[in-house]
Amino acid sequence: MREYLLTLCVTAAVTYLLTGPVRKFAIVAGAMPEIRARDVHREPTPRLGGIAMFFGLCAGLLVADHLTNLSEVFQNSNEPRALLSGAALIWLIGVLDDKFEIDALIKLGGQMIAAGVMVMQGLTILWLPIPGVGNVALTQWQGTLLTVALVVITINAVNFVDGLDGLASGMVCIAAAAFFLYAYRIWYSYGIEAAAPATLFSAILMGMCIGFLPHNMHPARIFMGDSGSMLIGLVLSAGAISITGQVDPDALQLFLHSEKAAVHSTVPVYIPLLLPLTIIAVPAADLVLAIVRRTWRGQSPFAADRGHLHHRLLEIGHSHSRAVLIMYFWSALIAFGALGYSVNSASMWIVLGIVFLSAIGLVLLLLPRFTPRAPRWAEHLVPPRYRRRRAAVDPVLVLAEEDRDPRPPVVAGVSGVNGATAVGPRSRLLDGRKAESSR
Repeated sequence: MREYLLTLCVTAAVTYLLTGPVRKFAIVAGAMPEIRARDVHREPTPRLGGIAMFFGLCAGLLVADHLTNLSEVFQNSNEPRALLSGAALIWLIGVLDDKFEIDALIKLGGQMIAAGVMVMQGLTILWLPIPGVGNVALTQWQGTLLTVALVVITINAVNFVDGLDGLASGMVCIAAAAFFLYAYRIWYSYGIEAAAPATLFSAILMGMCIGFLPHNMHPARIFMGDSGSMLIGLVLSAGAISITGQVDPDALQLFLHSEKAAVHSTVPVYIPLLLPLTIIAVPAADLVLAIVRRTWRGQSPFAADRGHLHHRLLEIGHSHSRAVLIMYFWSALIAFGALGYSVNSASMWIVLGIVFLSAIGLVLLLLPRFTPRAPRWAEHLVPPRYRRRRAAVDPVLVLAEEDRDPRPPVVAGVSGVNGATAVGPRSRLLDGRKAESSR
């Protein structure tokens, strides 16, 4: 565990320290696009934050290669090299998109090529454990197609959810934490060495997100751009592919005494393989809804709009920070709920806890519709948004009321009673303006 924590900290430190210089480079390079109709931020913000995240990934892999226990991952498996090759390719495509905004179909082709590069180097799905059926071996073409599909789905799911400050990096960090705990349990509790690469990938992914978050929290000073969102999506999918397609459920039978129990125990990882519904459930749901919505309107599935889940939270009345925290909450609930269920699926307390937290999540979603108001005697104890609103007093109207002459309005310069000239507030104002104009 100490070596994983060291790798995580080094990755986070390198990403954090490089993000500042990368921001200055992005400004000089002109990677600051104009604000679009679908954007939430109000000022042009530099992108290319994925540059710092990629070098954090390289630093994490380099440190892990020189550690005593983690170096065995590089000696016994080619998966870290496969991940680095695919990550470098998808990162270059993202950098070009952040600067020149390349076509969506070109990006899709690049994602498929990056997935194919990882497959060629051994990071692929070999078999598919299906609950109730058992271990199903896949042909080379089946494994390749399933691997490419999972990589493309995960990359676009993360890319679609990257719409608010700190949203994508925080949600991926939560997913990576859940994945790390699951993979670490299989690796050290069951002694299955094939889970070691997925554990390493998850630790490095957490470091990348944690190092970038301080610069990306609202108000963000830099965006990760497609160079960052596609990169962390690929690393997340690589962990899912590694632990799902490489860990043989037959090895778990030695600990669980049956193939059915072995398959059942790994359901929280196989579900995101078939369709990301647990570890990246919220980004996947946003992806599916976006495709259906845009196709129904006759638009391209890659056409940007303001109909994502985070946009809807803002329309309901949530603030920027509250919308991000709500998305964090639901991601953590689904990811760690699936993790807890995989550890002890027979416990009713886990199910009741998930139901209870889901009810709290629904209350948080509807919070702007029934914002409570504190009584007047307790208003000084609560934040301003929970205080009763008082009628606002306009100081201009107050001054005008005090300066009003009770006598009938008389035009300046016209004689009044007994030949006196009326001098009131209006005449003084006119005299002042004449004096200013004569200067």
